[in-house]
Amino acid sequence: MSGNIELLNTTLAAAKAADRAALIAYLPAGFPTVDGGIEAVKAVIAGGADVVEIGLPHSDPVLDGPVIQTADDIALRGGVRIADVMRTVREAYEATGVPILVMTYWNPIDRYGVERFTAELAEAGGAGCILPDLPVQESALWREHADKHGLATVFVVAPSSQDARLATITAAGSGFVYAASLMGVTGTRASVGAQAQDLVGRTRATTDLPVCVGLGVSNAAQAAEVAEFADGVIVGSAFVKAMLDAPDEAAGLAAVRSLAGELAEGVRKR
Repeated sequence: MSGNIELLNTTLAAAKAADRAALIAYLPAGFPTVDGGIEAVKAVIAGGADVVEIGLPHSDPVLDGPVIQTADDIALRGGVRIADVMRTVREAYEATGVPILVMTYWNPIDRYGVERFTAELAEAGGAGCILPDLPVQESALWREHADKHGLATVFVVAPSSQDARLATITAAGSGFVYAASLMGVTGTRASVGAQAQDLVGRTRATTDLPVCVGLGVSNAAQAAEVAEFADGVIVGSAFVKAMLDAPDEAAGLAAVRSLAGELAEGVRKR
């Protein structure tokens, strides 16, 4: 079975045709439970998310701040496994028809097996992977199997990335480019900053891929600000925090659906 890279491409193109940015939501698998995590993905999609990233919980999430680290710890203590990540992708995709990606560090894939991981992700209906710590120059094996199985390879670029480096990264990627709005880890911020707009402009000079901005966006006003210059707005910590702060799972699902609705309105205000 082939993965859903084309669904991802057409979804992002449709947002562009509607003269708006896409809303991309991030939630970790297995948080607060595997079943609860699946329902949370459905809730953000019901609220208006165009694309969802499913985090593969990791014990050393170097890109993630304390909010997502807390959720990952809950998921890992609950015994989450890669099979649960695949189940989350499958059930979310089958229920919604929305492109679902996995965001993961490289070590779990390396240990699981690249061919096995890509084949199972494609079979589950996944659209691709975001790989924040896989160097482009070491990515040939991954890209070979991702291409074979119809999966996008999304690399992360940062404000510190030089133009020549940007060109190398974007030439190897597919689906979209994940532009980190600032140097540092995930988390909500008071402002997204001018660095993000500069990075998007420099990245676009190297590629026709959509450029989507993550790290720091937590409310509709920030989403609208980023949507002025980016093809997609990526929100993670704000959704996870809404779940963590809720008194129970039902309240958490209502909170993330409501937040997705507010952010979806924000990305439409460019």
